[in-house]
Amino acid sequence: MSDRKSRKSSDRPGPSESLFAHAVGEEHKPLAARMRPTDLGEVVGQEHLVGPGAPLRLMIESDQLVSMILQGPPGTGKSTLARIIASRTQSHFEPLSAVTSGVADIKRTAQEARDRRETNALGTVLFMDEIHRLNRAQQDYLLPYVEEGVFVLIGATTENPYYSLTGPLRSRCRLFVLEPLSRENMLTVARRAVEDPKRGLAKLQAEVGEELLEKIVDHAAGDARVALNLLEMAVLLTAPDESGVRRVQPEALEEALRQPMIAYDRAADEHYDTISAYIKSIRGSDPDAAIYWLAKMLEGGEDPRFIARRMVIAAAEDIGLAEPRVLMLAVAAAQAVELVGLPECQIPLAQATIHLACAPKSNSAYTAIAAARKLIQQEGSAPVPAHLAGGMRPDDRRSSYRYPHDYPGGWVAQEYLPPHLRGRRFWDPKDNMVEAKMAQELARRRAQEVSEQRQGDTDVDSHPPSR
Repeated sequence: MSDRKSRKSSDRPGPSESLFAHAVGEEHKPLAARMRPTDLGEVVGQEHLVGPGAPLRLMIESDQLVSMILQGPPGTGKSTLARIIASRTQSHFEPLSAVTSGVADIKRTAQEARDRRETNALGTVLFMDEIHRLNRAQQDYLLPYVEEGVFVLIGATTENPYYSLTGPLRSRCRLFVLEPLSRENMLTVARRAVEDPKRGLAKLQAEVGEELLEKIVDHAAGDARVALNLLEMAVLLTAPDESGVRRVQPEALEEALRQPMIAYDRAADEHYDTISAYIKSIRGSDPDAAIYWLAKMLEGGEDPRFIARRMVIAAAEDIGLAEPRVLMLAVAAAQAVELVGLPECQIPLAQATIHLACAPKSNSAYTAIAAARKLIQQEGSAPVPAHLAGGMRPDDRRSSYRYPHDYPGGWVAQEYLPPHLRGRRFWDPKDNMVEAKMAQELARRRAQEVSEQRQGDTDVDSHPPSR
């Protein structure tokens, strides 16, 4: 049973528990969590949304919320803004993650929101982190609650919502786009963390030079969370001197950078390189490598629907006719992704990945359609021969279509290509059991067709009537 299914409602924070309360062990939270802004004045960047007179700030200050989607790169403050909205508005805040939540969680939240409104006249804000991870059925399940105002939905996503979210859900939410943090924004965040005596690193007496802060910021590539994690690691790897001061040196940063990190940016080269490695591992019949790249994509936050789409393509392009049933398996895995979502859909994805990697390979379907399209692009398309066209006239009898089912074996010698392409071949069968058998039967029929052509085969009227 998955963690999601086994989690009891009693394990969740109750309505009276503040999301921002400093629980026991607060000092043990990562620096990025401790330094999270708690009001609009602490937010760095995003002035177009939360600066004086900006639209989102006005909505927050007037407590006039509508359902919204916060879209932006990782580490730019989507979750932070949602938490600030919760603290500034007169509503209960319910955080969920699309990675671990499903329809049951949405249904529970909706019922609790109704109860809360009826008993305390208190509204509810549902924050759905990584909302793009919800499959279509889960997104559709949100619609009536959003439309009826059962709760205000705030969804956070790193994806383009016009691709990752359904049209009906997008139309019910206002979109706010967060910009990447500038280098100066990132330096402000890092300096603040070093200097803060309560939540930051000042209590560790950390001294970090400006040049080293700049290197940390450059490595973080616009992600404030990554920058703070690197900064904290470098400080913790630095031993205090006799006076208790931790003077962080470049060697500490180098050591921090050697710590295990998942290098995966869904919007940059790593995204394309990893899916390329995944497909090439399947094509190269290496199931272990294919599973490794699949795991890297899932751990890096890749949309499983993207992986499933590429898997379906690989099933047709690289396995193809060598084992036609693999395409059905890949389509079934893609349907499973939509049906169950993460984390459970990792299992059908892994199953299909292993099967595709181990299956015999053939790209003959790919090369066949590519060759035919190239010919049409070069020469233009030919008209359909009269005996293949619909609505034949009476005077077309001598070139009439022969209905294969009226002949033994359901086949009759007949030309299906335009006259000037007669004998042209596009499909080049590969050397595997399935295609070899298909090629053998095709060769037999072509030989029979040639034999009939040599005999003249002009007595068309002796054949059964055309259809």
